[in-house]
Parts: sequence; C-alpha cells; structure tokens
Amino acid sequence: MTAMLTISALTKTFDGVRALSDVSLQVAAGERVALLGHNGAGKSTLMKIILGLIAADAGAVLVCGAAPGSPAARGAVAYLPENVAFHPALTGEEQISHYLRLRGQRPAMALELLERVGLGHAAKRRIGTYSKGMRQRVGLAQALIGAPRLLVLDEPTSGLDPVSRRDFYSLLDGLAADGAAILLSSHALTEVEARTDRLLILSGGRLVAEGSLAALRREADLPVVMHLTARNGFASELIGALPGAIQFGPELRLSSPQQDKLATLARIAALQAKIADLDVVPPSLEDIYNHFSQRDGQ
Repeated sequence: MTAMLTISALTKTFDGVRALSDVSLQVAAGERVALLGHNGAGKSTLMKIILGLIAADAGAVLVCGAAPGSPAARGAVAYLPENVAFHPALTGEEQISHYLRLRGQRPAMALELLERVGLGHAAKRRIGTYSKGMRQRVGLAQALIGAPRLLVLDEPTSGLDPVSRRDFYSLLDGLAADGAAILLSSHALTEVEARTDRLLILSGGRLVAEGSLAALRREADLPVVMHLTARNGFASELIGALPGAIQFGPELRLSSPQQDKLATLARIAALQAKIADLDVVPPSLEDIYNHFSQRDGQ
C-alpha cells in the first residue's frame, strides 16, 4: 500500500529536553492507526511536526510525498484538535460554508458535510447553542473538506456520547475504505482497541511498540486470565486440580502464561463435568500499553 505518512529517525529537543528520539513510522493509505502515549510522551510534538507547525531537529518527514507545511501537504492533510473553537454567532452551515469558500469549494456543500457527521438537523442553529460534542462534529465536518488523503485526529471523540462515538468510528471506517490514511491520538484505549488496524505506543519520546493488537499481545507475552464457575460443591476440588487458581466464592481465577495456555485449557476440559462456565480473557490493550510504558521506565 502507498504510504501517506513516512517518518524516519525523527528527533526534536526543547531546551535540552528530548521530546522525540529517533522515531520512525509509516501510515499507509486506507490504514487506521492509533497513536498512544501518556501526557508528555511526545504525541503533540509529533503531530505538530507532521502538520508543519514546528520543525524537527533531525530526521525526515513526508506527508503524502511532500514536506510538512508545504502547499501540497496542506492540501492533502486534515487536522482535528481535541478542543475546537468556532464563532458562536454563526450557524453550523454558515461556519462550514465559510471554510468551503476558503478552500475554493462550493459553499452549498456545507449541508451535505454536516449531514455526514450527524448535524444536518442542527445546521441552521447557532454554534453558541451547540454542546461540546456537536462542536466536535463541526470540526470533523471541516476536516472532511477537500477529501483529505491523511487525517490527523487528536482525541477526536472528546465530548461525544456513546452513540456519537459509534457513528464517528463508522465514519472513519468509511473514509479508510475509500483510501484515506488515519492517524488518531487517543486516551480512550477501549475505543481504539477494536476500531484501528495498528497501534503505535510512544513513551518518553521513543516509539516503544508498534503493530496490530494481536502482534503486540504476542510480543508482550502477558498471561491469559481464565475465570471459572464451579458447579455446586466442586470449587474445592477444582482448586486442588488447578495449581495457582484463586477462589472467590463459587468462582475461580487462573492466570496462565501464553506458552501454557493450551495445556491449561486441556486440563480444564478434563474437568468440564465440574465446571458450570468458563471465560478466557486475553490481555487488553490497557494491559499491553501499561506493559510497554512500564518497560520503558515511565
């Protein structure tokens, strides 16, 4: 796939403090990539360099084949910040029409864009009456102007209710299916776990992990947790048959290393007559994120 964003050995220092150190990554056309990291990990600095707002000290960045901040890059990339600001006296339609004019496009497209982000019903209302979530959707409508090839999104679901979040990710799915590359920064790990193709974890200015959720699970090699519910009267017997199991009333919790998972499940299967239920829980994205961040000393 064609790379819409290519970063090689990127380094940035502020007043002697290394904000980014030798960061290299790619985001391909049609790919949804989550950028994860604690506050101060370097996410904002990386986004500012991609957008051409600040320059790197060393390394190379190509945005759709062009230098960050160049006319070609600005025409191909869209950015949605965490906190958007619009004129409160303008309606949603007037605001988007204004941005369309600035981009040399038809103002009549404003209503279509607002409908696309679920704001068609409020297009004639003043933005000053909008909730934070509604203003965020105005920002998304603005970001969609010109069919960008790369979307850079900073905490884009901030202020959105659960239904709006679902609709937002459905919209991203459609944009990716049409070939747009998406780089999304978020602290909402449970959201991005199921709705992105690849994960990038920044810690202390370094890229400490990257890959699909499945690949990072294998690399982290964290244990699998199994929750068992014993049939009446069999909890004590199961404790004896499953070394390491911890009992909570009729329920048992058993942690198994990845390499022993199948053998553990085989032992459980042999005891199935004494087990009412079994739930196997793989490491979550939060577990994986904490693993790689702590490994880096953060």
